[in-house]
Amino acid sequence: MDEMMKLYAEMTRNQFAACSVPVVTEIAESGEFMMEMDDGVKLRTMFWKPAGKNPYPLILLRSCYPNQEPILVIKAEEICRRGFGVMLQWCRGTGGSEGKWEPNIYDRADGLAAMRWLQNDPEVESIGYWGDSYLAYTGWCMADAVPDKCKTMYLGVYGCDRHVSAYQDGLFRQDILTGWAMGNAGVPVNADYMESCRYRPQVGVDEALWGVKLPWYRDWITNTDRDCEYWSQGLWQKLKETPSEMKIPVFIRDGWYDHHLGSAIATYSYLSEESRAHTTLQLGPWNHMYGCALTGQKFDNLKDDSIESPMVWFKRILMDKQSPAPEVRTYVCGKDEWESWDRFPVPVSEEKTFYLDVSGSKKEDAYALLPENGGDASVSYDYDPEDPVMSYGAESLFTSRAYVGSLRQPPCSWRGDVVSFLSPVFTEDTEIGGSIKVRLYVSSDAPDTAFSAKIMEVFPDGSAYNIRGSITTLAYRGHSQHRQSYTPGEIVEADIDCWEISWLVKAGSRLRVDVSSSDFPQYAVHPNKEGAWSLHEKTAVARQTIYTGEKYPSALILPIVK
Repeated sequence: MDEMMKLYAEMTRNQFAACSVPVVTEIAESGEFMMEMDDGVKLRTMFWKPAGKNPYPLILLRSCYPNQEPILVIKAEEICRRGFGVMLQWCRGTGGSEGKWEPNIYDRADGLAAMRWLQNDPEVESIGYWGDSYLAYTGWCMADAVPDKCKTMYLGVYGCDRHVSAYQDGLFRQDILTGWAMGNAGVPVNADYMESCRYRPQVGVDEALWGVKLPWYRDWITNTDRDCEYWSQGLWQKLKETPSEMKIPVFIRDGWYDHHLGSAIATYSYLSEESRAHTTLQLGPWNHMYGCALTGQKFDNLKDDSIESPMVWFKRILMDKQSPAPEVRTYVCGKDEWESWDRFPVPVSEEKTFYLDVSGSKKEDAYALLPENGGDASVSYDYDPEDPVMSYGAESLFTSRAYVGSLRQPPCSWRGDVVSFLSPVFTEDTEIGGSIKVRLYVSSDAPDTAFSAKIMEVFPDGSAYNIRGSITTLAYRGHSQHRQSYTPGEIVEADIDCWEISWLVKAGSRLRVDVSSSDFPQYAVHPNKEGAWSLHEKTAVARQTIYTGEKYPSALILPIVK
């Protein structure tokens, strides 16, 4: 076990030691066998049985990450000592299982085969499913068809709307999915990550730099329309429909700075009424690994419940046989408090609008962000795809995980292609709850391009920390599900919608909005050309213009909770 795994192992044992669900027994038996799937392929399956009670409740996990086996074994042992049986199965082609590894394709059928096997095991009284990330996908993909012994699932940092996880208005979330493809290609990939992300045309990077052809990655990066056949039929459409057909309660856990957040929130909204009536949604200031992603803020009341929460959930439903009431719990960044709601999105009392204004001179190297609209004016900058703004403080990073979260930002207008806007000082605490929007009126001399926005809180000492950011393209303006045309020079509305957040802007702070045209590698670099970003060999520099004033009321729109 390497040093990192030793660290995770110690952390896992400490989390279980602090868990309120106590050790009640010993491990009576453990081992492994090859479970046969419906098509004859056999999957390596590990099991642990608790001493004493028989039949017993069991927790099932299915994983494709063999490097995590030492941690998963520790987790299984600790769960078993608390009176649960445990089964850990390795997805086909991974961890000693037979078959070919192909992401996502076989997990529904294989997971349901494992569920039927447990359904027929007289030693198993009831089943719960537990997983994070891909281990959550292996639960979601079969959640609508599990047998009656399966009473609940606890699924974290994943969602069922794959297009939301993959794209924002036509731009690919490259840092998660290109990085993931490189790490799960089925063969060792030693290519440089940034060189891979910048390779053009991206559709050929697999064979050119990785030494293997990955049809599934090519499908991801070329099918940019939300309503295209790839996303709206077959596996991904079935996954999207699964929550609406579920009957069991589920605990959905995600982080404000996890790359699956948007999809997880969509998944919650898709749940059947029967399932949602007993479901919990918990959203905290975490990254994908449940680490706190806040800097410059106190988080004394956050605590680590990544083991406590699921163990309490499973004990409540599988052992105590209780039916939970619906609950939404959100952590308010800056306020350092958890708030409970009966629904999500949380109820908003009003929208507060600040208008971008470039009619006056800059102060502190920023234009104004005003409660009332200013005069008609415009400002322009050049966007060069060969020199993109690098992601630093972001929602949807994984490979570049050191830069995810709320981080201290550079000064206003720190690059020539970054235009900053600064609000007046807030005179009272103001709680944001929901999706922040930036409405831009823009033009470009390119046939298609991108516009990005980053919203941040500027504290009295001048330090600025990002709250939210997002991006849009002219081809998908208005959040269109399919590509549309744009005439160079035309002034159009380009709305940038951010993922939801709960955040307290403190009295004495100001807000800042930075507008640019790139956020790389969080999002793929837009080449300033028409068509799918992944098919272009070359890029072009674009002249971008932002318009403000009564005729073109570009604005920041905040959802306010009181």
